Amino acid sequence: ADIYDRVSEEIERRGGLDCECVGGGRIRHDSQAKRLHVYGYSMGFGRANHSVATEKLKARYPDYEVTWANEGY
Repeated sequence: ADIYDRVSEEIERRGGLDCECVGGGRIRHDSQAKRLHVYGYSMGFGRANHSVATEKLKARYPDYEVTWANEGY
């Protein structure tokens, strides 16, 4: 909720986009191993669809191993 609250108004104002938070989670980044792991949930917004986030990350970081799990906070 913290990040969304800080940036949503600016994104809507500057980018002309309509923002809606559909859930949250965390990303563990290991730059040396080129790994990203999406997991957990947001206390305020619940769990996001991590498979969607993972596909977006794979497209942006094709040389990374990108995984996800619903476990963890």
